[in-house]
Amino acid sequence: MVLVAAVRDYINRMLQDISGMKVLILDSQTVSILSVVYSQSELLQKEVFLVELVDSISKSKESMSHLKAVYFLRPTSENIQHLRQQLANSRFGEYHLFFSNMLKDTQIHILADSDENEVVQQVQEFYADFVAVDPYHFTLNIPSNHIYMLPAVVDPSGLQQFSDRVVDGLGAVFLAMKRRPVIRYQRTSDVAKRIAQETAKLMYQQESGLFDFRRTEVSPLLLIIDRRDDPVTPLLNQWTYQAMVHELIGIQDNKVDLRSIGKFPKDQEEVVLSSEQDAFFKANMYENFGDIGMNIKRMVDDFQQVAKSNQNIQTIEDMSKFIDSYPEYRKMQGNVSKHVTLVTEMSKIVEERKLMLVSETEQELACSGGQVAAFEAVTNLLNNESVSDIDHLRLVMLYALRYEKESPVQLMQLFNKLASRSPKYKPGLVQFLLKQAGVDKRTGDLYGNRDLLNIARNMARGLKGVENVYIQHQPLLLQTMESIIKGRMKDVDYPFVGNHFQQGRPQDVVIFIVGGTTYEESRTVALQNASNSGVRFILGGSVVLNSKRFLKDLEEAQRIARSSTNVV
Repeated sequence: MVLVAAVRDYINRMLQDISGMKVLILDSQTVSILSVVYSQSELLQKEVFLVELVDSISKSKESMSHLKAVYFLRPTSENIQHLRQQLANSRFGEYHLFFSNMLKDTQIHILADSDENEVVQQVQEFYADFVAVDPYHFTLNIPSNHIYMLPAVVDPSGLQQFSDRVVDGLGAVFLAMKRRPVIRYQRTSDVAKRIAQETAKLMYQQESGLFDFRRTEVSPLLLIIDRRDDPVTPLLNQWTYQAMVHELIGIQDNKVDLRSIGKFPKDQEEVVLSSEQDAFFKANMYENFGDIGMNIKRMVDDFQQVAKSNQNIQTIEDMSKFIDSYPEYRKMQGNVSKHVTLVTEMSKIVEERKLMLVSETEQELACSGGQVAAFEAVTNLLNNESVSDIDHLRLVMLYALRYEKESPVQLMQLFNKLASRSPKYKPGLVQFLLKQAGVDKRTGDLYGNRDLLNIARNMARGLKGVENVYIQHQPLLLQTMESIIKGRMKDVDYPFVGNHFQQGRPQDVVIFIVGGTTYEESRTVALQNASNSGVRFILGGSVVLNSKRFLKDLEEAQRIARSSTNVV
């Protein structure tokens, strides 16, 4: 069962058995969990007439006994406190309580004690404790994402909260799939090891009964890896539709807020980009920018045909036909204008920031050797007034990650040039990135130059030529998936937790990236799944990154590391 379907199934089960008018009460995280899989019109069909946040509903005293309250909350101590107060002063006729993860016994006692008016009809655990942005891609939207870059001693309680949230999310994913995995992690990452061990403890000790599904086939694999093993992917400009929208404008829970880039009509300030609700987006989300333009033109032409036929209303029958098809027509009109707006705005940004020029050098830095040419290209772009500060910074980072050992002198020249060119440049940020994710810290063969097989593959790719210079980069995740399919993943680099080993090739693999995923990686996973290799991959992460968010996390971690007495 795929993630979106699993969460939708939980929501359906919550709402369909409770007849009559309902109010749905959520918290700041379950709002995201629900909104990516369920539309407002679908909620209305289930007779949900009001959606409220649990902390704001506490402030209201008005009685609404004609409504049944359906709560869908994370089982946090704050939410239990809110419920305690709300049950003591019950405003609704009935209370149906659903939690997105396991409740502790103490929490159940608190709820039971608070229900003096006996209004609670049911308390259930529905394991939808993750945001299913796409069928094979989930995120946990963890706000303090930078914490994975800091040693445990810097902020022990912050790191514990981060780990707990990841373990909760992973537990829920496997309970929704009704499977218990064997667990492996990246050896060089302390935080990946910690999360792997705590997840194993949950699944094999604390809640082993809950996770014992008595399945006979090969166990699925849960692989926990660290973002810092591939710092290149989140730094690159993107040229496929979904990834590009996130890189240039930003996507949050499948919504794009256009107010950040200009003035738009009220109904277009926030648009939804969901492969579940938008057929054009589903068909084009992984296409490159050039093809998107052509496909949108076709969509506009189709729409104009429909609009033309609608103008030709002569009889009452024509009118009746038009009115019947009007909602569909309005939906089509909204969809056309949404995609046209997005592509127009992105074209402006590409032109303004000279991204074609910048991106060509980025791809060269990520994919092909040639340090002398790379140094020259980056220097030229640093001298180019039209290139923005953030693009200067990313270029120097990509150069540094690639050539930190080969050309330290030229690297210093670039550091100095960057510092003099870009006033916003934070001193030492590139060096901090190398400390975090430099060649000595990485496990995988990021540039395909450590392993003979990868060197040969890169040479073959170079000879064959690339169909599109802007999307030649492949994330390290692709190599990871290939080595899982071929059974070549080294135990020494990716050890198992405990004595649970893999018997045979897994059919289901969840790869969780501590520090966040990118839409380029979720595209790689979707294309891999479409190739029918016999293994189905699901990708998850603490957040969904673009270069802006990755740099923000890096800056925040650097700031804390500096102010902390423990030198990182």
